Amino acid sequence: MEVSFLAVSKTIIEFAARSVEFAAALIISLAALQATIKAVLLFFRRPSPLEKNEVRLTLARWLALALEFELAADILNTAVTPTWSDIEKLAAIATLRTALNYFLERELQQESEPKQQTAEEVTTGPSAAQMLEHR
Repeated sequence: MEVSFLAVSKTIIEFAARSVEFAAALIISLAALQATIKAVLLFFRRPSPLEKNEVRLTLARWLALALEFELAADILNTAVTPTWSDIEKLAAIATLRTALNYFLERELQQESEPKQQTAEEVTTGPSAAQMLEHR
């Protein structure tokens, strides 16, 4: 009975891992398709740098989400057969994906800050410090 439970749980976890990997692949595919369509449309007119940047940032956000899904799938895969080799591979993959995600999020934040400041100025007006700078 115990062997049967382990076999069933292993099968369920493997199915969950494959499902999460499929979700990541679907997110990446749809995001790339969306970015391609938007880029082609922008190619045939004179887009502002903000429009081109928005396509890039939107794709980056979706890729960051897909990286999280891939990491979740790797964790599920390691839960099934946790040998030291698997754990080492997971650590390496997690480190690489976390670093990629960190730098991607950092770039997204840097790119979004000017827009956010502009949006805040439009809705609330300039801050006291900005008013003093202009004097």
